[in-house]
Amino acid sequence: MKLYVTPGSPYARMARIVVIEKELGNRVETIVAQTRTADSPYYNINPSGRVPYLMRDDGIGYEESALICAYLDHLDNRPAFDLPVGAEPWEGWRMEAHARSLLDGLAVWGREMARSKNEQSPATIEHERARGERMTRYWESKSDHPVMQGALNMAQLTLACALGLEVRNSDFVWRTRNPKLAAWYDRIAERPSFKATVPPRA
Repeated sequence: MKLYVTPGSPYARMARIVVIEKELGNRVETIVAQTRTADSPYYNINPSGRVPYLMRDDGIGYEESALICAYLDHLDNRPAFDLPVGAEPWEGWRMEAHARSLLDGLAVWGREMARSKNEQSPATIEHERARGERMTRYWESKSDHPVMQGALNMAQLTLACALGLEVRNSDFVWRTRNPKLAAWYDRIAERPSFKATVPPRA
C-alpha cells in the first residue's frame, strides 16, 4: 500500500504515527506528495489533492485521516487506537471531536499564515488564534479525563498532533497558561513515533 503525505500536515502525521505504532512499515510505503502545485502528478492519484491518502494494493483509495487511521489500525484485527467504550460509549467520540476542533482551527490558521502578507486575512487569523486559546484552556481542564489517559487512542492522537503544530506557528503559544496540558503532551511527545514525525518548522 502507498500512503501519500506531506511532512507538515498534522492529518498526515496521524496516519504516519499509526504506521509506526502498528509496525506496518513493511506493508505501507510512505510517499511525500506534491500538493498546492498546478498540474501536480499527485492529482492524478487523488483528485482532491489532500493528504493523507492511502492507496490500497487493489487500487482503492482512502481519504481522510480518521478513516485511514482506523483502516490501518484494523489491518491485523487487533485494533489499538479504538476509543475506550465504557458506561458512556459516546464519551470517547465526544472528546475526539473536541480535539479535532482544535486541530482544524489550527490548520486554518497555519494555512492563512502561509499566504503572502498582502493576501492574509487578519480577521481569520485572530479568529483562529482566539479559538486556539479557548480550546487549549478547555483541554487544560480535561487533560486528566479518563479518555485522555491510558493507552494511546484516536482522541489522544488527534489532540497531540494539534498541539505539535506549535513548531510550525510561533504565535500558537499555549504552554505557559496550560501547565497540565503541557505535561500531558510532553509525555506523549516522547514516544518514538512522535519523535520520528515531528513536522518541519514553517
